[in-house]
Amino acid sequence: MIKLKIKSGDTVRVIAGDHKGEEGKVLKVDREKNKAIVEGVNLVSKHQKPSANNPQGGIVQKEAAIHISNLALIDPKSKETTRVGYEVKDGKKVRVSKKSNEVI
Repeated sequence: MIKLKIKSGDTVRVIAGDHKGEEGKVLKVDREKNKAIVEGVNLVSKHQKPSANNPQGGIVQKEAAIHISNLALIDPKSKETTRVGYEVKDGKKVRVSKKSNEVI
């Protein structure tokens, strides 16, 4: 399993595929499949049976997973996409933006 450079709560931009250019917050990361679920991106229609939680049932819009390679992290300061590097600061390993050289 490789080290992923995107974590839950990060703001990312889709850089490839049908939803190219869309931005959103990462809700969940699946490290086994190298995929992430991004808020408001890659919506699919899911047919749901009526249940106690949803007595009406019907068709529900839901986010589907996107491969990590199709996502780029957005630098919080410059609002542009950036690659991620790692540095040790004060004895702790931190993620660093390659563009602005600041801690993410």
